[in-house]
Amino acid sequence: MLIIPAIDIKDGHCVRLKQGDMQAVTVFSEDPAAMAQHWLEQGAERLHLVDLNGAVAGIPKNEHVIREITSVVGEEIPVQLGGGIRDLDTIERYLDDGITYVVIGTAAVKNPGFLHDACYAFPGHIIVGLDAREGKVATDGWSKMTGHDVIDLARKFEDYGVEAIIYTDIGRDGMMTGINIEATVRLARAIKVPVIASGGLSSLDNVRALREFESEGIVGAIAGRAIYEGTLDFKAAVEAGKPGVGSDA
Repeated sequence: MLIIPAIDIKDGHCVRLKQGDMQAVTVFSEDPAAMAQHWLEQGAERLHLVDLNGAVAGIPKNEHVIREITSVVGEEIPVQLGGGIRDLDTIERYLDDGITYVVIGTAAVKNPGFLHDACYAFPGHIIVGLDAREGKVATDGWSKMTGHDVIDLARKFEDYGVEAIIYTDIGRDGMMTGINIEATVRLARAIKVPVIASGGLSSLDNVRALREFESEGIVGAIAGRAIYEGTLDFKAAVEAGKPGVGSDA
């Protein structure tokens, strides 16, 4: 199971937010490309980038930083990117810049036709990010709750041909309270495409608990604040995510 470091970019810096609040910011690095290099050296097999300014504005806002990251990473590992991706031209530009997967969130919920077109135009490169609280989907950087059931939407998007679904429990993200394993497993069992868990990964026990469900479609987990604050040792988490690693990992 992949442990995927998150590099959230705001105003050109690598930051973490608490529960999606753009005012509750901790800056962890002023050089996101150096941070990407660090995680690569620590054994990351994929990176998760978020253009936070882009997510709010609805258009890309940190492209220069993202290009710096892809130039550092090269073709060594896949890079997935979300935030402000609302049209096919943006997807094409990011893929040309070296991004492997684009993550479509709010736009997938508000404009399913766009997601359908994106899956058709760029097969194998589209991931949907579904943010939910208590099973209901949120949009617009989590500021708006919708009435959509997360499993119903995931099944619909699966039919479109998405590559994977990133499921974030927004009640837990940035709070280090542990991933909502029950809700993540429920989603993974309901669909056939892979699920990447997100929101609150905080311990090796979390990693081991998720790994138990890898065969049911949970292929990875995104790690954020815990690996930046050091409460979760990234290298140890990568090892704990590997199949057949015992509880003493």
